[in-house]
Amino acid sequence: MEKIIVAPGKFIEIEYILSEATEDGQLGELLEECPAEQAFGFNVGSGEVLESFEKALSGLQAGEPFEVAISCIDAYGPTTEDAIVMIPKNVFEIDGEFDEENIKVGEAIPMNDEEGNEIFGVVVDVLEDEVQMDFNHPFADLDLHFSGRICDIREEA
Repeated sequence: MEKIIVAPGKFIEIEYILSEATEDGQLGELLEECPAEQAFGFNVGSGEVLESFEKALSGLQAGEPFEVAISCIDAYGPTTEDAIVMIPKNVFEIDGEFDEENIKVGEAIPMNDEEGNEIFGVVVDVLEDEVQMDFNHPFADLDLHFSGRICDIREEA
């Protein structure tokens, strides 16, 4: 019987712990945790996850553990100034009034890019006529360390 492995065209579910990797190879701050009961699933080869992460899981079977270190460059890259933008305050109006309740410094706000894809921006500053937003990925500038287990592998969903 052919063994089923992580490969393009498969749907996999994983449990994992994602931590920041420090320069000395130690684990830093816990960033995300996804237990088996809420396993994270994705279609391999569809671009849903980091390519470097997918490559590291390639060839594994259900039940196998994994440990993957991904450098900032192969993950979400460094912070870029281009991703920090000024948006007119009227974009955040509801019924003609600025949404002061939700548009506050530090809040992550769902928005749409030019293609209509949902992206999250963090409010950096609220000025008189504009809102400064940071659209860098929250894990920009970080080296990442994943540890986990392949929970399930099946034909693409």
